[in-house]
Amino acid sequence: MTIQEGDTLPAVTLTTMTEEGPKPIDLQELCDGKKVVLFAVPGAFTPTCSAQHLPGYVQNSQSFKEKGVDVVACVSVNDPFVMGAWGKDRNVSDEVLMLADGNGELTAAIGLEMDGTGFGLGTRSQRYAMVIDSGVVATLKVEPGPSLDVSSAESILESL
Repeated sequence: MTIQEGDTLPAVTLTTMTEEGPKPIDLQELCDGKKVVLFAVPGAFTPTCSAQHLPGYVQNSQSFKEKGVDVVACVSVNDPFVMGAWGKDRNVSDEVLMLADGNGELTAAIGLEMDGTGFGLGTRSQRYAMVIDSGVVATLKVEPGPSLDVSSAESILESL
């Protein structure tokens, strides 16, 4: 079943890359008492994700802070090494927290898997964005197809 607005996030551990190596991130702890914007991409280094989706959130990170967002995070079914390299390649710095859902546990738990086997990608995440308020999904916008519209940084800023 797909997660809905008003639902609580599942208990999952994601991973981020640090100078010391991969670091586990408990999603519920990350969101506890905070407003978080979490957006998902089908894959690091893929065309739309690299050219539009991630850069939109990086460029608008200050606008999110001004609207009371504590954390902006990007998640993908990739390993933490890939997510770390992608963040460096895109000059993300500390504007966006890069999270790896290496085994697709979060993606499966919230019911937002995408079958990318036709492209050699395996099971990935659909493209979406959500606003999370203290662990509860306040806004959820899932792209209906391969486009980037409802989950863009600009669309989520308008919803805040």
